[in-house]
Amino acid sequence: MNQNNHAPYLPLAHRNEDPDATAPDGSEIRLLIDDRHSARRATLVEVTLAAGEVSKPVYHHTVEEIWYILEGNGQVWRWPPTSAPDTVPPVPVGPGDALTIPTGWRFQFSADCGGKLRFLCHTTPPWPGENEAQPAVAEGLGEWSV
Repeated sequence: MNQNNHAPYLPLAHRNEDPDATAPDGSEIRLLIDDRHSARRATLVEVTLAAGEVSKPVYHHTVEEIWYILEGNGQVWRWPPTSAPDTVPPVPVGPGDALTIPTGWRFQFSADCGGKLRFLCHTTPPWPGENEAQPAVAEGLGEWSV
C-alpha cells in the first residue's frame, strides 16, 4: 500500500484482476481504497484464498480488521491473547458473514475445497507496512498450506 503522503489522488478505485500483493498470511490482496483515494484513517482490500488452502497464522501489532465474506465458504480461527489457543474453536463462514480481527489476536483462515474464499477487509488504522503482521505460534486450523 502506498504510504507516501504526497501520493497522487485517484477519484475512484477499481479492482485489479491480478493480485496487487501477497499478504503475510499467504492470501492474495487486491488494493481497493487507501491514501491514493484520500483515505487517511482506514484501508479497504479484497482478500482471496484459493480453494482448499489454509493461511499462515498471524497477528497484528496495531491494526484491527473487519471482514465481510463475498464468496465461498471456509473457517476462521481467532485467538484472544487472554485464553488458551486450544479452547477457541474455529467458526464456519460464508457469503454475507462479517467478523472482526481485533488488534493482537492470533488468527488463521481456510477455504473449503469447493471454491475460493473471497472477502472485503477494512483495516483501521491504515496498513502501516510489512512489519505489521507477525507469525503466530499457535495454528488453530492446523498446518498452513500457502
